[in-house]
Amino acid sequence: MEANDFVKELNDAQELMRNERYPEALIILGRLKEADKAGNFDYNLTHKLYQLISNSQSLYNQQRVLSVVKKVSHKQKSISFIDLKELLNNQENVELDELILRREVEILILRSLLECKIEGNDLVF
Repeated sequence: MEANDFVKELNDAQELMRNERYPEALIILGRLKEADKAGNFDYNLTHKLYQLISNSQSLYNQQRVLSVVKKVSHKQKSISFIDLKELLNNQENVELDELILRREVEILILRSLLECKIEGNDLVF
């Protein structure tokens, strides 16, 4: 893959991320990751690629966590991270480490997308 094509696809993935189309962005980024392994691209391009992969995965996780938490918050006053982890696995087919799940919830709170508190190992609505 040529550097110009690599840059174009990076930009395409970034646009998909702007439009919250993370699964599609991750597909493109996965292809670019394989191209990066086979090629010898500029460090700045490689750095941007891995930064976009990390951001896209995190934002996609947050999107799915938010979906599950919103459903739960209408029925319960709190949920443990262990139970939330299990619900994510069952409802969204997402398997997140408990520490990563906690971090994604904290980011959602900081982004003002989720109004709740973390008390110990529980999320309180």
